[in-house]
Parts: sequence; C-alpha cells; structure tokens
Amino acid sequence: MNKKLTYLFTLLVMISSLNEIKAQGSTEYGGGIKLKLNEDGSKYVRFIMWNQIWMRYIQNNPGTQVNGVPANVTTDIGARRLRFLAYAQITPRYLVLTHFGINNQTFLNGGAAGTSGTGGYGAGKKPGIFFHDVWNEYAVIPAMKPGTKDANKFSLYAGFGLHYWHGVSRMASASTLNFLTIDAPIFNWYNIENSDQFARQYGVYLKGKAGKLDYRVHLNRPFATDLKPVKTKPNVAVDNNGGEGANQWSYGGYFMYQFKDQESNVLPFTVGTYVGTKKVFNIGAGYYINPKGTMSYQILSAGDTALTNHNIALLGGDIFLDYPFAGDKNMAVTLYSCFYNYNYGPNYLRNVGIMNVGVKDATYTGTDVSDSGYGNARPLIGTGNIWYTQAGYLLPKNISSKVRLQPFVAYTYKNFEALNKATHYIDTGCNLFIDGHHSKLTLQYSSRPTIQAGNPTGTKGELMLQTQIYL
Repeated sequence: MNKKLTYLFTLLVMISSLNEIKAQGSTEYGGGIKLKLNEDGSKYVRFIMWNQIWMRYIQNNPGTQVNGVPANVTTDIGARRLRFLAYAQITPRYLVLTHFGINNQTFLNGGAAGTSGTGGYGAGKKPGIFFHDVWNEYAVIPAMKPGTKDANKFSLYAGFGLHYWHGVSRMASASTLNFLTIDAPIFNWYNIENSDQFARQYGVYLKGKAGKLDYRVHLNRPFATDLKPVKTKPNVAVDNNGGEGANQWSYGGYFMYQFKDQESNVLPFTVGTYVGTKKVFNIGAGYYINPKGTMSYQILSAGDTALTNHNIALLGGDIFLDYPFAGDKNMAVTLYSCFYNYNYGPNYLRNVGIMNVGVKDATYTGTDVSDSGYGNARPLIGTGNIWYTQAGYLLPKNISSKVRLQPFVAYTYKNFEALNKATHYIDTGCNLFIDGHHSKLTLQYSSRPTIQAGNPTGTKGELMLQTQIYL
C-alpha cells in the first residue's frame, strides 16, 4: 500500500471515531467531521461544509432589464452560499480557524472579476473563492480549568485576524446554517461589503463569559471606502473613510445575558432556531462606532459647500426566545426581536437587492421607476431606526420524529431620515426539516416597497425555495 492510500485509510479510521455533539434537530449528525488529535479529544480538527441553493420567482421593480431584455418577472436558480470552514483546537489554549467559499452566483452575475460575455469565462461563471474568516485565538482565562476540568466563572479569550465577533446585535454574528427564515434581513450586517469583507473586518477581539453574561468586544481597522459625495446633493452622506477618517479604527461590542440554557461561544455564530433541542431566553445590547466613517458636502453660511466627515454610530437591543414544550410532541416557539438605531451621517441611504440580476432598462418610458433601483433592490440600510421581529412555531411530531414543519413570519419596520415615510416588509414561509438544519427545505414569500420621491408607492414580491445541506 503506497503512502497516499495509507494516509487515506488513516483519515477514514479517524473520521469513524468522531465525538458526538448535539446538533439542532438532528439525532444522527453527531459531531460531523471532527478528528481527534489525542486520546481525550482535547486536541481536534473540525470541518464544516454547506450549500444553499435558491430557486426564485421575482417581481422586478419597474423599468428593469435582465440579460438585455425588459423583464417584469425573473425566474432563476443560483447559489446563495457555498462554504467550507475548518478550525483546530491545537491545545486547550490555542485555536485557529479558516472559513472560505463563495456567495450569490446566478446565471448572469456573481462570477470572477472580469468575467463577461460568452465562453469559458462568460458572465456569472467561475466565481472567485475568498476567505470569510481567518483568525488565531488564545485562551487567557479558559472556560475550563486545564488541570481539574472545572468550569471557570469568568473566561477570557483574545483573537486576531479577519473575524466575525461583532457588536450591535445577536444577528450581527448570525450563523448562516440555522436561520429561522430563509436568510438574515441583511441590515443586521451593518457595513456589508463596504467597509468590511462580507461582514468581516481585520482586528482584535476579546470574548468570553462572566457567569450567565456572554460578552464580545472588538477593535478593528475598517477596509478603505471611497464613494464620492455629490456636490449638487449636499447633506447626503456616503461611505468614504478618507480625509479625516483615513487612520481611524472601529470598535464595538455585544453583551448578552442568558437566563436559561447557556449557548456555546467557541465560535461567534449565533443560532436562529434550535428546532426544539434547547431552551434559550436571552436579552442583549450592543454598539459599533467608526469615527469619520462617511462623508458628505455640507452647505456653508456663505452658500458654498465643504467636504465633511461623519461618525458612524450604531446601537442595538434585542431579545431571543427558543422554547420547546408539550413533552414527546416536542413543539417549540422561536421569537427574535431587535431594535436598531443607525447613524451613518445625514440622509445616508443604501439600496441593495440580494442576488440581483436586474439593471436599468434604457427603453422604459414609464413614470413609476423606483428610487431604490432595479430588479429586487430595496432600501436596505440608512440613518434612522429599524425594528425587526421574527417568530416561528415548530409543529408537533405527528407524522415523523425526524421530519418536522416550522411555519414562520417576519416583519420589518424602517424609518429612514432620507425617506419621507416609514417602509414595511413582510416575510412568511415554512421550514421542512428532513434532518434538522442539516437537510432542510425552506419556502418563503417576501414583499418589499417601491419608492418614488421618498414615498412608498406600492409593493413587489419574491417567492424563494431553498435547499440546504450541511455536514
């Protein structure tokens, strides 16, 4: 047997001796691919991989063109997330983590930089894999005393790298593996793809627990932003941390008190629903500050304008309840509600559409074009207030102990300074758990407003079906 076959055989033997970890709703998953590096399992390497494929029916905003053709409706299938994550507890003191993959590949976009047209590197093809998380962590005061294995009442870990240990809210560090709804509302990732790398920044974080209080704080260096303020539109902030903001660090934190079962904080990823396997009741609050993070033209007393930097100051408070009941029927309710106060500077507003394949139709002559853009774009993030609430109900084990149904609903209220009126969003759907979150189907319908002259004028809808498998 050659060396390669010997190595493969050894790897398979190691995989067959995995430690068991209780996963959300699955009795068979165990610890996934977790390789013990010593006899007691205190040294290990764990691998996690997952795919989320979306099929969609989208009512486009007025004046949309898709693939060169005017389109009121778009149907497609694409990859929302294709990911691979590995982390190793080298000793009880040291942990290293790497997480990479792709997001948002459609038939038209999401491909590697420079791909376009027809052929092997045509539009949307061969997306560039990139790193989401890369960090090294040291246990200053570990959760367990190394000698006796007794729990410490206070723990402290320090980490360095491209990380996901965020402030503001629970959902700012949401796991993408176990959402209640089909996805996060996205505004929970408050800098998404502007001054961060897919919700991550390079920095230093401290995390741990003090009794039932779970905490995380960070000091980060935001990625550079350089959007140009429009001189003819003064008093409108855009993402530009140049000028006075060129050498500023961001800082933030999130603090969560856990009244019932204690959630793991080995990794930063917070659970959306435990599918009846855990009794959790938490309240939390957090913040994020980036001095001089945006810029606008301000009108001077003489009528001239001058470039001015503005601080980004974000606050959040939330509550999370995941409560199983009814004994053997294993019914459960899940509730999450969060209030955000976002300040990015005067009249800041950002419009985004997830996996958006729509662009402007230059031939459109209608007068109902939405200010938020084309395709499925909507006002996503802005200076102002957001209230977000989601609720789910896990139906009883009537048909099968494994296959479960969980209908859900979510509501979003946004009151942005840049708009004249508040906007409202509704998401409703159902999870079909085939084997917990490890194999599930999610069907969701979402409505969004169309905007004209700062006022909501109507709604458009989007029907999505997701298939998810993760190991």
